[in-house]
Amino acid sequence: MTTIYLIRHAEAEGNLYRRIHGQYNSLVTDNGYSQIAALERRFADIHVDAVYASDLFRTITTAGAISRPRGLEVHTDPDLREISMGDWEDTTWGYQGHFSGDELGQFNRLVPDWKAPNGESRVELGKRVTAAIRRIAEAHPDQTVAVVSHGTAIQQFSVTARNLPPERWHESPHTDNTSVSCFMWDGEKFEMCYEGDNSHLNEENSTLAHQNWWKGLESERDINLWFRPIDWQTERDLYIAARSDAWHNTHVNGPDFEPHGFLRDAEEHLAQSPWGVAMAFDRDEWVGIVQMDAKRYSQDNAGYIPFCYIDYQRRDQHLGIQLIGQAVAHFRPMGRDKLRLRCAPYNEHAQHFYRKYGFVKVGEEQGSRVPLDILEKYIGYGK
Repeated sequence: MTTIYLIRHAEAEGNLYRRIHGQYNSLVTDNGYSQIAALERRFADIHVDAVYASDLFRTITTAGAISRPRGLEVHTDPDLREISMGDWEDTTWGYQGHFSGDELGQFNRLVPDWKAPNGESRVELGKRVTAAIRRIAEAHPDQTVAVVSHGTAIQQFSVTARNLPPERWHESPHTDNTSVSCFMWDGEKFEMCYEGDNSHLNEENSTLAHQNWWKGLESERDINLWFRPIDWQTERDLYIAARSDAWHNTHVNGPDFEPHGFLRDAEEHLAQSPWGVAMAFDRDEWVGIVQMDAKRYSQDNAGYIPFCYIDYQRRDQHLGIQLIGQAVAHFRPMGRDKLRLRCAPYNEHAQHFYRKYGFVKVGEEQGSRVPLDILEKYIGYGK
C-alpha cells in the first residue's frame, strides 16, 4: 500500500486579498509562513519518501516544510495546479460576485461543467489532478509520499477518486490552508483515511477561522471588495473629502489641509493610468480609495501608494488589506517587486496595520510639511 498525504498550500495572497488566484502565481503571506512552521512540526516524526507539489510558488514553498528537514527534492508537476479560472484570474471575488453573480453561484454550487471564460470545469480538474496523483502513487509502491496542491484541486480529487456523483460532491469539505488529507493506494484504487485535518493550526493562524465564505451563510458573509477607476468629473469632491478626513485625523495639531497639491498629484497619476486612483466598493456602496503612482521610486523597482483610505464608517471591518492587494495587482505586472508608501510616525493605527502586513521602515521623507516614514513591502518571488 502507498500512503499519500495530500496537503493544501499555506495561506497565500489570494486568500488574504480576496482575489481569484486559480493558477495565478501568488506569494505566501506572513501568516502562511506560520502555518508552514506548524506543518513542519506536524510531520517531524512521520517518515516520508518523496515530496511533490504543483509548480507554483505557494505550493513549492509549502512543500519545503516536509522536504527541507529530510533533504528531499520537491518534484513539481503542473497537473497538480489549482483549477484554471481563465479570464477571472487575479480579479476580485467581489467583482465577480457583483457583476457575474449567477456564474459565480454556479462555481460555488459545484456545478460540474461550469467554467469561467477560457477556464476549466470541475470535471476537467478532477480528471487532471486524479491522473497526476495516480501517476505519483504508481511511481512509489509501498512508500509514503507528500503531495502539496490546492483547495479546489484537492476537493475535486477527493470526490473523483471515490467516484462520488455530483449530488454528493458537497460531502468533501472546504479545507484550511496547510490542512492534511490522507489516502491509501492499493494499486487499483484510492481509499480515504481522513480529510482536511488542520489540528496542527490554532485559532490565531488558521485561515478559515477568520473567514465565513465557506459556511455559505448570507448573514455572515465576508466583505469582498471590487475596484474601478475614479470618475474624476463626478467624484473629485469625494476624493478631496477623503483626503481632508485622512489629513485631519492624522495631523490633529498639524498644518492646515491644502487640497491643491493632492489634486495636482492625483491628476498626474491619472495621466499615467486610469487606475491611478481606484475606488473600492462593497456591492453598490463606496468604501475607500487606493491611489497608485508608477513613476515615483521606479528607479528602485517599487510602486508607490500615495493614498490608501477606508471610509470612517467601515474602519472596523478589516478591509484595508484588500486595497493593498489591488496595488499589488497593479504594480506586479509592471515587474515591480516592492510597494512603498509614506506614513506619519505618530499615526499609530496605520503604523500597526502596515507592520502587520509586512511593511518595514526604510527611510524618512525629507522636506515634508509633516514627519513621514517611508515604508516598504516586498512583493517579489525571492522570499
